[in-house]
Amino acid sequence: MKRERIREMFRRLRELNPHPTTELDYSTPFELLIAVILSAQATDVGVNKATKKLFPVANTPQAILELGEDGLKRYISTIGLFNAKAKNVIATCRILVDQHGGAVPRSREALEALPGVGRKTANVVLNTAFGEPTIAVDTHIFRVANRTGLARGETVRAVEDTLDRVVPDEFRKDAHHWLILHGRYVCKARKPDCPVCAINDLCSYRHKTVTSTA
Repeated sequence: MKRERIREMFRRLRELNPHPTTELDYSTPFELLIAVILSAQATDVGVNKATKKLFPVANTPQAILELGEDGLKRYISTIGLFNAKAKNVIATCRILVDQHGGAVPRSREALEALPGVGRKTANVVLNTAFGEPTIAVDTHIFRVANRTGLARGETVRAVEDTLDRVVPDEFRKDAHHWLILHGRYVCKARKPDCPVCAINDLCSYRHKTVTSTA
């Protein structure tokens, strides 16, 4: 996609949503970290329902360690893969307490060293909690980037690397949120809602829908 089209795409997305943010509920970097770990292969809505009960009881690494793995499971048992996630969260909390004074580290290397935290999760935390201009590529962003022609790639990392090159600096901090929300609500996987899409004319997708899916 040409640079002028890319700039216009993000200008329109910004106009529609000047201050985008995650749909995960959180109030501290630690709460965001835990919510993102729990969100793997789960919906934000489902995670929010669980953390709404968990965080008032335990929203620090030490407090979750005091719950223990079995205690934590009682709060997150409605989330997919909760057994593995409980194990990772407990291990992550132990590292945060032992190595980082209970604080969430602000470096990618340190974040990716935490159990249950991969590159995507690290990028989300760096961007959303700390304001870094990182772009976390999930399934929605991977689809939108390839479908529109914004950043084509066969792997998540390839798409991320291309987005890092082509997204103008003025849009980089919020690009992740605009793209994920666009993929979640408009450029949906099974049938994109092209007739209501604000960037329809900029998109190179060949199989655009012609009627609303509402």
